[in-house]
Amino acid sequence: MELDFFWLAIGLAAAGYFIGDGLKNFKNPEAKSMMDSLEDDDQYELIKENEIHWFMGITKEDAKFLVKEYPDIPHILINGKIYYPKAKLRQWLMEVGD
Repeated sequence: MELDFFWLAIGLAAAGYFIGDGLKNFKNPEAKSMMDSLEDDDQYELIKENEIHWFMGITKEDAKFLVKEYPDIPHILINGKIYYPKAKLRQWLMEVGD
């Protein structure tokens, strides 16, 4: 019985949050949502060279081949280490895929 009230309270709290978030931007439909603001944070995030395969969803060997095949992939060299800007890499992958 006590656990039922707990889940009811959690559900009411979540519903209140989402309704309040929706009403906050009721008269401003062009306002950014929470998910849009999270994507903006990716614009300045860098990916290490040894982690690029995780971002692309491919094996390490395929990622190394892709980097060798396309030397124009957007990257930054800092202290002898290669980093890839997440937003530019995502845009580059979309263009290569077309």
